[in-house]
Amino acid sequence: MCTRLVYLGPQDTVLTARSMDWKVDVGTNLWIFPRGMERAGQAGPRSVEWTSRYGSVVASAYDMCTTDGMNEAGLSANLLWLAESDYPQYDGSGPGLSISIWAQYVLDRFATVAEAIAALGDEPFAVVTGGVPGEDRLATLHMSLSDATGDSAIIEYIDGRQVIHHSRDHQVMTNSPVFDQQLAVRAYWEQISGVVMLPGTNRAADRFVRASFYVDAVPQTDDPEVALASVSSVIRNASVPYGISTPDEPNISSTRWRTIADHKRLLYFFESALSPSSFWVDLKAVDFAEGARVRRLELGPDQRNSYARNVTDDFADADPFAFLGV
Repeated sequence: MCTRLVYLGPQDTVLTARSMDWKVDVGTNLWIFPRGMERAGQAGPRSVEWTSRYGSVVASAYDMCTTDGMNEAGLSANLLWLAESDYPQYDGSGPGLSISIWAQYVLDRFATVAEAIAALGDEPFAVVTGGVPGEDRLATLHMSLSDATGDSAIIEYIDGRQVIHHSRDHQVMTNSPVFDQQLAVRAYWEQISGVVMLPGTNRAADRFVRASFYVDAVPQTDDPEVALASVSSVIRNASVPYGISTPDEPNISSTRWRTIADHKRLLYFFESALSPSSFWVDLKAVDFAEGARVRRLELGPDQRNSYARNVTDDFADADPFAFLGV
C-alpha cells in the first residue's frame, strides 16, 4: 500500500511523488495550515507541545491525521504503511507524540531533511500509535522525508527502536519489507537490466524495483513540464489499478490518489483515481502568515470532486481538524 519516489534532475529540479493505496475511502481533504499554530502531541498529559514555524499544505486521512504534505520551505513528508513497525511501549512518563500528528510535527518545525534528522535522532519523544479508524488494528507506519536539496530520509520503528536511513540515494520507498531489506532487493535487481526484465506484480517489493529503475530511466531534465510528466508516469506505473484487491495479501489495495511535490517551484499536485484531471496548489501564493485562517479544499467521498489547474484560491476558511489522540 503506497509508493514514494524522489526525482533528482539538473538545476535543482527535485520532485517527490507518492501514491495512496488503501482498500476503502480514506476521507482525504487538502488543508492549508499557517505559521504560528499551537500544537499538542495528542498523547496525554506529557504530550509534546510546539508552535508551527512553517506553513504547510497537507493531505489528511479521515480528517484526523496528516498523511502527506509539503511546507513553505520545500520539505515534504509522507506516511506509508509498514506492517513490521513496532513502536516503543509508552507509559506516559516521558514526552509523547501521536502517530496521527507525526508528519505534521516535521512539517511545522523543520526546513530541511538534515535539520529534521538532527532533531529526531535524539528521540525527543516517543511516537505512540493508535487504532485505524473503523478497523480492529493499530496503525503501523513509516515516514519518508525529502527537501529542495534532494536529500532524503526514511524513519521506521523496528523492535521498539527508532531507525533512521538518511541519504540522498534513498529515492524510493514502498511498504514491506523494512527499508534495509528494500535496499537489498534493489541491489539484487540492479544486476539485471531493467530494459530486459522488471517484476510486474502489485507487491510492494516489485513496485519498489520498478520505481527505482524508472525514476532514473526517465528524462533527467530541468524542463519543469517534462520532469512533471516523467514523474507522473513513474508513480502511475507503480500504482495499483482501481478495484484491485488481494484477499490473501491485505496490504495490497487500490491506489486512491497520488501527489507530487515540486520542491523547486513550491507546487503541490493532487490526482484522484476517480477524477479526470490533476490540479495543484501554489505555495508561493498562499498566505501562511501567523494569524491567517486555516483553509480546506473539500475533495468529497472517494475524492470525486473535480478540480483543474491551480486551486489555491478555491480553498475555503475552516476550523482545523482534530488530530487523533491516543
